[in-house]
Amino acid sequence: RAIGPPLTAPLPHPSKRGLWRIYRGDPTVALVQGLVKDGAVGELRRCFGSRMEFGTAGLRAAMGPGISCMNDLTIIQTTQGFCKYLEHCFGEGLKERGVVVGFDARAHPPSGGSSKRFASLAAAVFIGRGVPVHLFCDITPTPFVPFTVSHLGLCAGVMVTASHNPKQDNGYKVYWENGAQIVPPHDKGISVAIEANLEPWPESWDITCLSHSPLLKGPVPKHSHRVLPDHPAALSPQVKIVHTSVHGVGHAFVQSAFKAFDLRPPYAVEEQKDPDPEFPTVKYPNPEEGEGVLTLSFALAEREGATVVLANDPDADRLAVAEKQEGGQWRVFSGNELGALLGWWVYKCWKQTNPDQSTVKSVYMLSSTVSSKILRAIALKEGFHFEETLTGFKWMGNRARELLDQNKIVLFAFEEAIGYMCGSAVLDKDGVSAAAIAGEMTSYLAAKNTTLSQQLTAIYEEYGYHITKNSYFICHDQEVIRAMFDRLRHYGNQEDVSYPRQCGGVAITAVRDLTTGYDSNQADNKAVLPSSPSSQMITFSFSNGGVATMRTSGTEPKIKYYTELCAAPGNR
Repeated sequence: RAIGPPLTAPLPHPSKRGLWRIYRGDPTVALVQGLVKDGAVGELRRCFGSRMEFGTAGLRAAMGPGISCMNDLTIIQTTQGFCKYLEHCFGEGLKERGVVVGFDARAHPPSGGSSKRFASLAAAVFIGRGVPVHLFCDITPTPFVPFTVSHLGLCAGVMVTASHNPKQDNGYKVYWENGAQIVPPHDKGISVAIEANLEPWPESWDITCLSHSPLLKGPVPKHSHRVLPDHPAALSPQVKIVHTSVHGVGHAFVQSAFKAFDLRPPYAVEEQKDPDPEFPTVKYPNPEEGEGVLTLSFALAEREGATVVLANDPDADRLAVAEKQEGGQWRVFSGNELGALLGWWVYKCWKQTNPDQSTVKSVYMLSSTVSSKILRAIALKEGFHFEETLTGFKWMGNRARELLDQNKIVLFAFEEAIGYMCGSAVLDKDGVSAAAIAGEMTSYLAAKNTTLSQQLTAIYEEYGYHITKNSYFICHDQEVIRAMFDRLRHYGNQEDVSYPRQCGGVAITAVRDLTTGYDSNQADNKAVLPSSPSSQMITFSFSNGGVATMRTSGTEPKIKYYTELCAAPGNR
């Protein structure tokens, strides 16, 4: 089913010859034939041994042949299951409201796969079931899809993207009617529906319907609106900023956003501004990696006399920022440091236009549990609410929607992996609006003869220093990962649960294990945040105020760790 009938088989019934022709012309057939010829049993087993698992992050895998890869067939199967699940949840409302489908610029010529083709196939599946589809006609940033879901009141959205993953990867990201990414139990419901609808429906392959179907809607009209209230003071029009989209989709949209904010357009890194699925100038297309991705940006900034660099990841939902220091070196802000700066700026903008302090009790900011607690410190002093959620914007987006439905004001949310939600127009991380807002903040500070680094120090002086160190290890072996975390749960005792009691000579005062649902800080030892036995995550709190978390990534073969030491205001 993953590559069609063998080429030596008799021709199918004439009514199925259209399907046969599609299979024969599929480049994945040649790839599999090559693997068979070379005796590449291991690679064949990797491609066909097990089906991709659909989770809250949707799908993320390499493009290629087989049920473990992203290809025409697995996209059709996934969309058929998703469509069936939506029919179950919304009934005839699905045919009245419809869905939106967007895509980035990824492509994999050897397998014939590309985000645009996968998006077209997904749209064809929905249209074949009588569902209206708002299909973006060109590449688009990921946050435009959840915005469209909310703005048009649609049932769901699909974004075909692998974000900042390696070039051979692609993904299938799903949004619910509330404009946020799906959370349980929708992931399980969709997964079951996919398994029940693996056989392609005859009309699912027919992308020619996209040229004439009345169910296909054009792209959403452009919206240029400020995400935040007017700036609190005059900006400096002379500040010079460099922007790179790292061969992704962000260039034109960030330029438009700066124009909408009445800001001087940023200098674009010429070698990286146009979409290129090969990502030729970087080893990894992820600005979170820091200086290695920003080399060309720094060179352009030096030539133009710019002091700030903004970088989006390929699907433009993340933002990295760097600033030139007095000594001439460049400082790449961590996700937590930029979260502190943007959180401060967003609240400053809101406070100026809302002088009535009674309304502050309706204001909320959010961050993931592995991110810095700096927003908590700001909230304690300023009087607004702070909440933390599980890791991932799916949790922050859904919590933000709950708060908005209670007539609360959600000003800002962030995660340390350079993801920022400024305002509530988009209930997901948005690197385009964050870039414009960072540009606005930079211009305001420049008018005050203040740098981003100086302002970050001022934030720490006022609200308390929050020092973090986060990184990761690559690990492809699930048994190694399982053994490592099991050893932490049975530290010095193989029979009973027994966590470490100290590390580096510092006593461990509390342990929270969101894999098992254990939290020693709670009277009943049960964690407040939801637990998930399918992912690893343990947090240790220390007697010196330090916190360390280790977890596995849901989209990459990484064991991630996060550490932070927090001090009270005035205490360095």
